[in-house]
Amino acid sequence: MSLYLLGVIEPVGPAPDPELLEPVMAAVAAIDRELRDAGAHVFAGGLAQPAESLVVRAHDGDVVHADGPYVESTEHLGGFTIVDVASREEAVAWADRFARAIGLPIEVRPFRR
Repeated sequence: MSLYLLGVIEPVGPAPDPELLEPVMAAVAAIDRELRDAGAHVFAGGLAQPAESLVVRAHDGDVVHADGPYVESTEHLGGFTIVDVASREEAVAWADRFARAIGLPIEVRPFRR
């Protein structure tokens, strides 16, 4: 089996209104249950907005901290699911389902420990 990160690429800004978000979250929860039933679920979670992040860099022997994301962008990684599947194609199939449910891009990337 192979691990893949399915990353939700979302716009920077406030969450959608509850009437829009609730059906999306219900659809995501259903897919999550199916992932668990299939034995492919490893870990999943959401992330805070980029403004709440901190970037730590080593520079000339010192460590420098900077608030916010390290790149300027209108999109960011908003959440992710780690799956353990037999192939890239299987990871892509799960990502297809999440993309349809969420309506946002899903990045599929091999995950290495």
